[in-house]
Amino acid sequence: MGEKVVAGRFDLSDRQLYRDKLRRCLTGLERLLAQKRFDRPQNLMGLEIELNLTGGDGMPKMLNAQVLERIASRDFQTELAMFNLEVNIAPHRLGGRVFDRLAEELRTSLAYADRKAGEVDAGIMMIGILPTLDRDDLISSNLSAVDRYALLNEQIVAARGEDFVLDIDGVERLTCTSKSIAPEAACTSVQLHLQVTPDRFADVWNAAQAVAAAQIAVGANSPFLFGRELWRESRPPLFQQSTDTRPPELQAQGVRPRTWFGERWISSAHDLFAENLRFFPALLPICDEEDPLEVLDAGGVPKLHELVLHNGTVYRWNRPVYGIADGVPHLRVENRVLPAGPTITDVIANAAFYYGLVRALAEESRPVWTRLPFEAAAANFDAACKDGIDARLEWPRRGRYGGLAQVDAVSLVRDELLPLAATGLDAWGVEPADRDLYLGVVEERCRRRANGASWQAATFHRALESGLSRDAALAATTRRYSQLMHVGDPVHTWPVGLPEPVPTG
Repeated sequence: MGEKVVAGRFDLSDRQLYRDKLRRCLTGLERLLAQKRFDRPQNLMGLEIELNLTGGDGMPKMLNAQVLERIASRDFQTELAMFNLEVNIAPHRLGGRVFDRLAEELRTSLAYADRKAGEVDAGIMMIGILPTLDRDDLISSNLSAVDRYALLNEQIVAARGEDFVLDIDGVERLTCTSKSIAPEAACTSVQLHLQVTPDRFADVWNAAQAVAAAQIAVGANSPFLFGRELWRESRPPLFQQSTDTRPPELQAQGVRPRTWFGERWISSAHDLFAENLRFFPALLPICDEEDPLEVLDAGGVPKLHELVLHNGTVYRWNRPVYGIADGVPHLRVENRVLPAGPTITDVIANAAFYYGLVRALAEESRPVWTRLPFEAAAANFDAACKDGIDARLEWPRRGRYGGLAQVDAVSLVRDELLPLAATGLDAWGVEPADRDLYLGVVEERCRRRANGASWQAATFHRALESGLSRDAALAATTRRYSQLMHVGDPVHTWPVGLPEPVPTG
């Protein structure tokens, strides 16, 4: 979806041509896989973080064009709405002190961006959903002035044919409608990329799906939307509902949503790309001049433009990615589960937990996905989104009797998953100092049952108890979050509540 797209109208022949090109792309992918043309193992990982722009009052600032002009770096890009930015960190090889290096790069990049944003009285915030967002902030006129966003909005709205309905029943219930996909922009995420060989792709993707619930449980950071306290991680239901091309009748028929967890364990990367073609109509039927099969016949590497573009409009929480680097094709698993923030240390801790865990689980002799029904993994994901650090999850019992048991997410993470993550980081060659520091952050969250979502909710309720109105309490919570985020200590150490006012005189 980062491709430059020129807005325009599509007719029936465009869609038929695009479908034909998609099939040729899928055939091209099959041939590349059969010919073993993909890159050899390089242990490469990448990181993207979506950010919010806020003012000193904690309110969103619709200024991304002005801020990006001042930042003037290709590492920073627009995102869907004018209060969003995205920072991309160049790929790193997993090993050594990679996580400390990543943390330092992020601190440098975000401090620079924050200084530049300050020139227009704005600041950078890493948070899953900005608590001060109002429905009037999330309208089509506040979408970034980029053709691809306007075109995507137009096509999703046309496919749905009626207003989008947001209905999230959590601690409180939110029901409202939107005439555009703009509410999706409230969701700011961390995307973790891992380059894998075709032979390892299915194991890594299956492992990532199995642990998505644990990632959310310890990393939840999105409890508020439009002044309501909802799920501990409200991004997934919000993202699904705000991009849902299905009117109620198609939902009732069981048609799959474009934002989804999936429905089965896979045996190859091809399975996911093939499902995308089989289940999801094109939203952006824009064809490239390249014929992928002719390129292959000539010994070249096809860009598979249509396949890549279509894949970018199907919002899996673990997405397959096809790319080309230095003329060689590669595959990546893109993990899109986590919210942004709260601090750089927390983001890197979440990344270390993920990369270690998927390595260990992908190499188990009796993989977890052979013992955990896919339906249970999907139910775990929903449970973790609703309850965060307090979630209870279904997980295979250890020992000879097998079966599933329901366990506290914190017990599962602390007793079983963190040791696996440590083993996985050792296998990547990560230095013990990095391993212990960042996995220790996750362990402390479990010990204290504290994460970004629990801190936000507890601080908001303290503010209410002090006599503030709901809107004032949300704004004060957001400002306090911003202060602590910039200090940088991990969220489990943050004091709950607002600081006492300093007496005057």
